[in-house]
Amino acid sequence: MIRKDHGPASPSTPTGRVRHRKRSCESFPDLRKLNESHLLVDDDNKYRSLWIRASSSFWMLICTSFILYMGHLYICATVIVIQIFMTAELFSLRRRVNEERHLPGFRLLNWHFFFTAMLYVYGRILSQHLVKTVTSEKVFYKLVNGLIKYHMVICYFLYIAGVICFILTLKKKMYKYQFGQYAWTHMILIVVFMQSSFTVANIFEGIFWFLLPASLIAINDVAAYLFGFFFGRTPLIKLSPKKTWEGFIGASAAAMTSAFLLANILGRFQWLTCPRKDLSTGWLDCDSGPLFKPDYYSLSGWLPKWFPWKEISVLPVQWHALCLGLFASIIAPFGGFFASGFKRAFKIKDFGASIPGHGGFTDRMDCQMVMAIFSYIYYQSFIASQDNPVEMILDQIVRHLSFEEQKTLYLRLGQAVNLKQLQTSKFSTQVFVIPSLCLSVFTIYRDWKIQSHEHSRFRSHNHVWRKEKQRFGCGIADVYED
Repeated sequence: MIRKDHGPASPSTPTGRVRHRKRSCESFPDLRKLNESHLLVDDDNKYRSLWIRASSSFWMLICTSFILYMGHLYICATVIVIQIFMTAELFSLRRRVNEERHLPGFRLLNWHFFFTAMLYVYGRILSQHLVKTVTSEKVFYKLVNGLIKYHMVICYFLYIAGVICFILTLKKKMYKYQFGQYAWTHMILIVVFMQSSFTVANIFEGIFWFLLPASLIAINDVAAYLFGFFFGRTPLIKLSPKKTWEGFIGASAAAMTSAFLLANILGRFQWLTCPRKDLSTGWLDCDSGPLFKPDYYSLSGWLPKWFPWKEISVLPVQWHALCLGLFASIIAPFGGFFASGFKRAFKIKDFGASIPGHGGFTDRMDCQMVMAIFSYIYYQSFIASQDNPVEMILDQIVRHLSFEEQKTLYLRLGQAVNLKQLQTSKFSTQVFVIPSLCLSVFTIYRDWKIQSHEHSRFRSHNHVWRKEKQRFGCGIADVYED
């Protein structure tokens, strides 16, 4: 009797019932709708979606304005809160409740790695600001100095403690899930947390360097949505079927224009341009530097006489803003495309539902993370002063040397400065005295040469006179002598 092969046997339950596997499209009906999604311009519910997005954006704008008014420290705290929400959204993607019932405390272990990474990154970024904040209190100064000095050791042993706990919690038949969670956690820390942490470094260089890049990403997203909403007909990329070339091009033009104009507006407020050197919350007063001092250009030869403005003022930082705008419109959207492919891999539409109409925090911050790290690299490479290493050296001295070592360094530095000054004075003596001697010798030689030449001419004159006297007699010679 020939038995027909019906393919692999379906798994059965302990009761003997056959359990049929569901296809991926049946398990995730939203994915089928996502694959068959049409352009936004043809969506019947687009106005309802627009209203929800606009309402959420309005409240986010109000909250952002208030936080910007509060200052650098509150902005950093907001960034940290957003990072925590993003991490929670990404942790939940790979979470399996049934498996974790048998792994008590396993979720806390993931957060242990997250806060260890936070301690390491922000300790490196804010160490110098923390030292300048507590220098007036000797007790706190010694405590902070010790923590900063051994900061790397503390973070290392915290991480090692997490690894040991992970190994001790390994259970049979759960190895694959546990190691998958371990790798997933580290990927989140590298791809998400490390990139977004550069935002804090930008904030302390001046709120301007945080607000302008973030605003350009927001403007680019809004413009892409609106241009696609009204004019989008040509799909841009398969990963995001609702994104169109019309939206991409319109958003690029809007981002470039906004970059140039917005930099001129934001660059005139000291609260936004002054860097924060400590962790205080007081008002700032500083010299903003040449980047924020306007240059004036005459328009008389370019525009008709009836034009009301005869000249325009342009801040030098506006030319840098064009570079940021170009990156925000061309390169940063690929962070969103990456997130779209990521969501398709997990068969989800959004990372979360924290923000109505926008999805989760990760959905809003995908492009912001790419922009944050570029803004930091651009600032450090082309804008930050490269001739002021004194602050960095002083920071290393304060962090790594004891009080006695600092005194020894102070004395030796004084000796080195005195020796250098003495060598400089000797060199200056040689530089000015030796040329003076050479000039004197040259002058004496020149005078001697002139006197020798005059003497030779006098002798030649006498010789000619004697010859004439012998040849013509005394009368003619007397005339020649006169």
